Amino acid sequence: MRESSSRVTWEGCSVLLDINDGDRLVFARLSPAAKLKIGNKNCSLQPLIGRAFGTVFQVETAPDGPYLSPAQVNVNNSEEVRDGQVDVESRDKVNVSNAEEVRDGQENVETRDNRALVDNNTAQSLTGEDIEAMRRQGARGNEIIEALIANSATFEKKTSFSQEKYRLKKQKKYAPKVLMRRPGARSICEAYFKKYPSKIGFLRVDTLSLLLSMANVSSNSDVLIVDMVGGLLTGAVAERLGGTGFVCNSYFGQAPYSMDIVRIFNLSDEICKRIVRSPISDLLSQKESPEQIVQHDDVCNVESQSNDQICASASMEEISNSLENGISDLGAENTEPAIEVRKAPKAGEKAQKEIIDLWKENGFSSLIIAAPELDTWTLVRDLLPLLANSAPFAIYHQYLQPLATCMHNLQLGKMAIGLQITEPWLREYQVLPSRTHPCMQMSAFGGYILSGTKICSSS
Repeated sequence: MRESSSRVTWEGCSVLLDINDGDRLVFARLSPAAKLKIGNKNCSLQPLIGRAFGTVFQVETAPDGPYLSPAQVNVNNSEEVRDGQVDVESRDKVNVSNAEEVRDGQENVETRDNRALVDNNTAQSLTGEDIEAMRRQGARGNEIIEALIANSATFEKKTSFSQEKYRLKKQKKYAPKVLMRRPGARSICEAYFKKYPSKIGFLRVDTLSLLLSMANVSSNSDVLIVDMVGGLLTGAVAERLGGTGFVCNSYFGQAPYSMDIVRIFNLSDEICKRIVRSPISDLLSQKESPEQIVQHDDVCNVESQSNDQICASASMEEISNSLENGISDLGAENTEPAIEVRKAPKAGEKAQKEIIDLWKENGFSSLIIAAPELDTWTLVRDLLPLLANSAPFAIYHQYLQPLATCMHNLQLGKMAIGLQITEPWLREYQVLPSRTHPCMQMSAFGGYILSGTKICSSS
């Protein structure tokens, strides 16, 4: 297993494929037999192995079929490669050589407009048969786009902004691009929130970062977690700890909560060993009987077997057959090779009795709860005594009332100080020449967070 900080992909690792600037988001596990369907073309993921995260690929056509090849994109910023987000110049740069040039410190005003243009499908003289003939002759996608522009009777009459939109529209159709991103806490949260927010409890990326900050998740921390958002919170905490401390994923009853998203993080073996599971009853009890140990071992074994088949939430692709197979395979033909290659290490083994006894004696360093389906006050009342004195806690909920009730009860019981309910707010801006403004569509709601610090009980 490679280190999770590796800049280069390897066989068996998980990647987030961003197709055409967010039109489709697909989680995939790289293997020579894995395939990705883009439009009506099936492309092998073999060329992605051994490439740096942040590389942009373009669909090309060859006699033996379509394939993915690295696109000619200038990536001069190391941060772009590290975060797996490449600023594609062709997306943001507008050809302003004539009307938008800055001369003597002042910007010339665009004099053209689109009022005289009529969309009657007669401006393009290049037919579909001509395009197919170019493809048979081996023309690349960019060459087809340039041919379409050259044969358009209205392209030169459009504004520079309209020309760029026209280029992007044709690029998505004839030369689709795939950005290979690193599956980290931010990229995974953003992908799920965009496509399937209900599966992560509508947990937005800024809310997730606030949870980690308010709970003071840092090196060598022992963090107690109640994670009912698919394992996203568990993976984010483990990623920040970096192989130090422990992440204890606790649960009520006998069946652990799902942690499928943790497998997407590409966590190293050392980090996975720091992710353990324990029933809340074991943490609260003074002694544990041998019968309970055997019972919980059986439950963990059943859950480990079920984790071998990733559920539909592991794929961001629109409803398709690949949802059933999850991230480990994108096509039915690569099922067996995906099992034979390096498998992601399993996280979430049962916590050892010695570690639990140590937690009972010293307490956890912080508590994070993201359990929209459970009663918040009941959870906090049972779990707060497990924290060390002066330990911070952060509780996420989609709605305000459960947190308000919990905060009121904590104040009455004098169990914590510094209590506050925070409503995260996030606005994304588009920053482009002469076009800097807030994005037209944004998320207006990010849930609520109750945070505070546990104090020593007078009793």
